[in-house]
Amino acid sequence: MNHIEIFIQTDEEVPELETVNKVLLSAVEKEKLDNVSFNLIIVDNKYIHELNKTYRKIDRETDVITFALEDEDSIILPDEGRILGDIYISIDKAKEQSKEYKHSLLRELSFLAVHGFYHLLGYDHQTKEDEEIMFKKQEEVLEANGIRRES
Repeated sequence: MNHIEIFIQTDEEVPELETVNKVLLSAVEKEKLDNVSFNLIIVDNKYIHELNKTYRKIDRETDVITFALEDEDSIILPDEGRILGDIYISIDKAKEQSKEYKHSLLRELSFLAVHGFYHLLGYDHQTKEDEEIMFKKQEEVLEANGIRRES
């Protein structure tokens, strides 16, 4: 059984997360994964800034940071299955970007969550080819869930 734990580490109420959870579960299904778990953690700009500074040596806030537990060898716990890691999203940055890109907070949070999910699976966008693969997968998941840029 697949499991996504969602934590909100701010005072914000984020009703969009119920839908974001469904979008993430559909991404898990699309990738034909079974018995995986990971966390989605909603934080503020200050918190994600500290994560970015500490772990990436970049002294500014960002929208999403992932901490994948897998690399060459999968982490599989007998009772819990495959544990992928954590996705941190700044709610402040998500709100800024939803206004900047003129779409809903739901669309921005869904995009960032799915983007983080694919990072947990080892996808990245360091090269044009890798970016095309990763972004195509993301858009397929979002589109399948009716999450469009204008939504």
